Amino acid sequence: MTTTTVTLELLHPGEPGYDEARTVWNAMVDRRPAVIARCHSTTDVAAAVRFAAARGLEIGVRCGGHNIAGLAVPEAGLMIDLTPMNEVRIDPDQRLAQVQGGALLGELDRAAQQHGLATTAGNVSHTGVGGLTLGGGMGWLARQYGLACDNVVSYEMVTATGDIVTASATHNADLFWGLRGGGGNFGIVTAFEFRLHHIGTRTLVADFTYSTDQAFAVLRAWRDLNATASRQATFTAGIRGSELTAGFVWIGDPADCADLIAVFRSLGPVVAESIEEMPYLTLQSRDDSVQGHRFRRYWKGHYFKSLPDEAIHALLRNPGIGASLQAYGGAIADVPDEDAAFSHRDTQFEFVTATRWQDPADDADRIATVRAYAATLDPYAGGAYLNTLNGESINRAFPPAKLARLTELKNTYDPANVFHLNQNIRPTA
Repeated sequence: MTTTTVTLELLHPGEPGYDEARTVWNAMVDRRPAVIARCHSTTDVAAAVRFAAARGLEIGVRCGGHNIAGLAVPEAGLMIDLTPMNEVRIDPDQRLAQVQGGALLGELDRAAQQHGLATTAGNVSHTGVGGLTLGGGMGWLARQYGLACDNVVSYEMVTATGDIVTASATHNADLFWGLRGGGGNFGIVTAFEFRLHHIGTRTLVADFTYSTDQAFAVLRAWRDLNATASRQATFTAGIRGSELTAGFVWIGDPADCADLIAVFRSLGPVVAESIEEMPYLTLQSRDDSVQGHRFRRYWKGHYFKSLPDEAIHALLRNPGIGASLQAYGGAIADVPDEDAAFSHRDTQFEFVTATRWQDPADDADRIATVRAYAATLDPYAGGAYLNTLNGESINRAFPPAKLARLTELKNTYDPANVFHLNQNIRPTA
């Protein structure tokens, strides 16, 4: 997908398209880059990196714009906008996808599903493929086929000096290791090659809302049931105030999960239930927020290696804000931890608590509520997902030995920390 012609499009404050390009998912982010470079090719990205270096401009990289801190948008710097680079090519015979670095998950899903194929992608279709995958990439297929990063065959990347390199298991293998979960620390990935899987198009989503006085018992039973669940099922739970909703997402023939539905109905008194069959593409876009970019947002996340009763009690002391659990395990844990930068493969559940609002006057209270609730769960946490870090130490995503190896890789590919507007791994000073 590399071309040699430079078609770089530069946008400056006040010009048509500038404000639209700098607007990201979290409306709290209102920074103004000195210039936005809209890139149409890998050659454009390399030219933009050199442009920034020549002018001493800080670099941010934008694709889907879902980073909660809005790191894609540098104040008075250069924002490299990859969104024009959204081409997806599918080879159904080899079950491979060639994906440009600015593509969104929905573009990948739609192209692959024409052939009944898919690879692990996130749960919101307007998320960028690049940001999701570089941080690991959790999705509904992960328990069957591994994380998004586990399904990458090769990467194309622009370095801090504007050079173009590729990485795979047999070429620049050290970089390949680091890009599989190490974030955007080593360069700008302009193309991914993904392994695809034949999944068909059928899915089912089951959600059950339980009596509040049974929430603790139900969540304990949900935890225990997950330990033996089919890899086609990804268990989910949502908590808001005293209300508990628990269920699962099933990829495959819905008839095959009838017994599991019956088990969920028996976990406790069911106040309401929703059981819906839907195409895979509908599943992948059902959590989209068309008006999402007008909301102010804040979140915190944890990984749980286990979910002891004390943690369940803490979860259920929810102050009335959104909180969710999503099961890991399966193929995620099959990959040896040393095989990729992504860490904490023994995680059982990912926890996220989040809130959104519109009035800036509510910022302090909303943020404080999320922080306080997440802090009550700190004693039970065993790390965190790189893509949910929000101002916390990078140490939460990587254990010391792995972080040391990533630091050495950073020293090799970006010793001046040109690419630091990310979940940053600092080079050795």
